Amino acid sequence: MALTFDTNYDFLRDRVILITGGTGSFGQALTRYLIAHAKPAKIIILSRDELKQYEMQQHIQAPNLRFFLGDVRDGERLQRAFTGVDYIVHAAALKQVPAAEYNPFEAVKTNVLGAQNVINAAIDRSVKRVVALSTDKAANPINLYGATKLCSDKLFIAGNAYVGASHKTLLFVVRYGNVAESRGSVIPHFRKLAAKGVLPITDKRMTRFYITLDEAVPFVLDVLKHGQGGEIFVPKIPSFKVVDLAKAIAPKAKLEFVGIRSGEKLHEVMVPVDEAHQTVDLGDRYAMLPAHGWVNREFYGQKKRVGDGFCYSSDANKEWLSVADLRERVKQV
Repeated sequence: MALTFDTNYDFLRDRVILITGGTGSFGQALTRYLIAHAKPAKIIILSRDELKQYEMQQHIQAPNLRFFLGDVRDGERLQRAFTGVDYIVHAAALKQVPAAEYNPFEAVKTNVLGAQNVINAAIDRSVKRVVALSTDKAANPINLYGATKLCSDKLFIAGNAYVGASHKTLLFVVRYGNVAESRGSVIPHFRKLAAKGVLPITDKRMTRFYITLDEAVPFVLDVLKHGQGGEIFVPKIPSFKVVDLAKAIAPKAKLEFVGIRSGEKLHEVMVPVDEAHQTVDLGDRYAMLPAHGWVNREFYGQKKRVGDGFCYSSDANKEWLSVADLRERVKQV
């Protein structure tokens, strides 16, 4: 099922939107999309690397684009940065699994403590809506990166309970799989190795979810507009076999099976079976509702429940990308 989006962005007109980690792949794609399709008063890029900000300024130029040096670990800096901000997309995170395993508390400081700093500052500054980006690795996590993102998800959902009557901040989460064009994606990795004639595959059974930035960006904005507060939104996206991706990129290359790495799953999950009882089917996406009572129960009361025993995993998906499908998609990356 194809994702559908509400592309009426009048809610952003003359508003201020801030993107944490905005110099990353998603942040830059979102910035370009906002410039092309919405008319916000300002787009603020918050990140800690001045070189990446400089490089982004050379590639994306707009009169309403601003850059703000800061780290989500610094709560006081966020209080300043969020002043006058209407909407926030929280994309800042330490995302590399091996780096998080080797530097565990650094990942905790950014992905967990940084998430709480974003929540606190957003509520204190009366930001209207905040959407945090999650990952399929946060469902039933087996590595530290996934564990920190699960904790971050829980913090953002629970943040709705701490807003209080004097504020109107709504917070929600978007969880999706591998983004084809993102830094660290397997696609550029396979392309680089293809010239050598050998592609390393951890396991021939391995499957993953597939989403593009062209899908992820409007999906996040759709959630930013329509979320009721307290949900984790999961798009319905296709799966692929990693072996098929390798064949699509380098059909003549030899596949070398090297074994699953530490912290790596054979298949990815986005809706665990243990959370099926609180998950509703919204057509092109799922919404995992919080166990607590602050979500809009009237809005979700008539929505279809997925039922006990349901699990949305990359190996049991209904939609699959063939080698030919992947070959066409890879051409666009």
